[in-house]
Amino acid sequence: MHENVSIPLLICFPFGILLLSIAVMPLAFPHFWEKNRNKAIVSTLSSLPVLLFLIINLPGELLHTFLDYLAFIILLASLYIISGGILVTGNLEATPRNNTLLLAIGAVVANFIGTTGASMLLIRPMLRTNSERKHIKHIPIFFIFTVSNIGGCLTPLGDPPLFLGYLKGVPFTWTLALIPEWLTALAIVLTIFYIWDRHARSRETKRDIKRDIAAATPAGVRGAINVLFLLGVVLSVAFQAPMPYREFIMVAMTLLSLKFTTKKVRKDNKFTYHPINEVAILFAGIFVTMVPLIVLLRLKGSQFGITEPWQFFWYTGSLSSFLDNAPTYLTFFSLAQSVTAAIPSVGDTVAGVSNELLKAISCGAVFMGANTYIGNGPNFMVKSIAEELKVPVPHFFGYMFYSTLILIPVYILITFVFFI
Repeated sequence: MHENVSIPLLICFPFGILLLSIAVMPLAFPHFWEKNRNKAIVSTLSSLPVLLFLIINLPGELLHTFLDYLAFIILLASLYIISGGILVTGNLEATPRNNTLLLAIGAVVANFIGTTGASMLLIRPMLRTNSERKHIKHIPIFFIFTVSNIGGCLTPLGDPPLFLGYLKGVPFTWTLALIPEWLTALAIVLTIFYIWDRHARSRETKRDIKRDIAAATPAGVRGAINVLFLLGVVLSVAFQAPMPYREFIMVAMTLLSLKFTTKKVRKDNKFTYHPINEVAILFAGIFVTMVPLIVLLRLKGSQFGITEPWQFFWYTGSLSSFLDNAPTYLTFFSLAQSVTAAIPSVGDTVAGVSNELLKAISCGAVFMGANTYIGNGPNFMVKSIAEELKVPVPHFFGYMFYSTLILIPVYILITFVFFI
C-alpha cells in the first residue's frame, strides 16, 4: 500500500522540530511555554504541513493514527483523573527503610495506574514524610528514577510507550517477560538510594530527627472508591475489550470518579487538568508528524545497520532521554519490524518484531526516560511539585549529572546481562 507513495525526507522534519521544541522551549522560553495555548500554537504549526500531506497521500494511515491517538489519550486521561481522586494522607517517620519502601510501592503501583498517576499520587506524601529533614535533595531525583520511569515496565498501563506497543499488537501480558530486567534495575537503584538516604539522614541534627518522630502520623487514604474505578480501566485493557468499547468503559469509570469523589479531596490533592491538557495538545502534534517517519522506517529501516538488541536498547534509550519516550518507542518499533522482516530465520516474534529486539526497545524507552527532566512526562511534574513545596531540586544539567552517575552504570550492566 505504501510502496507506491513517495515520502520526501523533508516531510519528516516537522517531527524533529516539534520534539526539539518540547525539549528546548521549557528551558529557553519558560513563561511562554507554561501556557497550553502557546503549546497548541507550536503543535499546530508543526503538524499542519504533515496533516495536509497525509490527507492527500495517506488518508488511511492518518485515520489509523487518529484512532490510536484517541485510545492513547483516553487511557492517560482516565488514569490521571481517577488517580487524582485518591488522596494519601499521613506522615510516616522519614527513615531510609520507610523511604525505600515508599519508592518500591510506587514502582509497583506505576504498573497499574501509570507512571504519571503513581507520581501524582505519591510525590506529595513522599515529600510530606520528609518535610522535617533538611538533606533531601536526592529524594525527588530517585523518585523520578523509580516511580516516574523504571517502575512502569511490566504492563501496557505502566508507561505510554508500552501502551502504544499494545495498540500495535503486543499482547497485554507480554511485558511481564521484562520482570528480570525490571527487578535488576529497580533492585540496584533502590539499594543505592537506601545507602544514600542513610548517609543523608546521619547528617540531620538531633532536633530535626526528634521533630520528624514527633510529627509521624499513620498513613490513610481518602477517595478510596476510586480504586474500583481504576480496576475497571485495568480490566478493560487486560481483557482486550475492542475499540470503542474499551474507551467507553474508561470514560464511564472517569465520569463515575468525578461524580463520587468530593471536590475537597481533589482540592487537597491539588488536582488540576493542566498536565493532561498539555499531554493531549502536544501528542496530537506528535502523532501526526511521526506518521511519515514511521512509514519510511517500516519500508526501509533494515538499511540503517541497526540490527542488534544492544543497539536498539541504547539508540531507543538515548533518544528517549531527550525526546519523549512514546514516539521514540514507535519509531524504533517500526524500525525493528523492518529489521525482523529482513532476517531469513528469526526466532519468536511479537507484532512483527523479534522478541529480543522488542525487549531492548521497551527497556530502553522506559528506563532511559529517567535520564533527563524531559525524557518522560511525569519527570517535570515531580520537579514542579517539589519546587512548589520548597524542596531543593537540581537544575537541568545538575539532574543529568545524577542520572549519569547513577543510571548509566546500571544500563551498562543490563546491556551485558540481557542484550549481548
